[in-house]
Amino acid sequence: MKINWGTGIVLAFVGFISFILFFVIRMGLDHRANHDLVTEDYYKAELGYQKEIDAENNGNKNAKITMERTPDGIVLNFPEKLDIKKIKGTVSLYRPSNKHLDFDLPVSLSNSHLLIPDKRLLDGRWDIKVSWQYGNQRYLYKESLTY
Repeated sequence: MKINWGTGIVLAFVGFISFILFFVIRMGLDHRANHDLVTEDYYKAELGYQKEIDAENNGNKNAKITMERTPDGIVLNFPEKLDIKKIKGTVSLYRPSNKHLDFDLPVSLSNSHLLIPDKRLLDGRWDIKVSWQYGNQRYLYKESLTY
């Protein structure tokens, strides 16, 4: 059987389309390729963004938290001038590459610093968000680090 150039072009198009469809279907069914949003309720989170900006400005101006890495883990140092019994909040650790590694810790202080244990942190990028309240004032601290 003799194949002319028109038939060759049609076979090339069919082959290319089959090749593309194979990879689209394969990536759609592959569980390793996670296609998740950063947050589940994206629009609800967007409405509270101005409050978050205000809390972050309060934290940068009035009560700055410092972070340092130690052999035991990550230490968050709260301002020493504050009464630690009145500080309430949460520390959220977000892993951009895998949402199953994300976790939250309550802020419970016995002195002016909080330790995030080394055993909870895997190597890689982490986004740390400390949302806390002192009195009626809300504060926010955000930091990205590579552990």
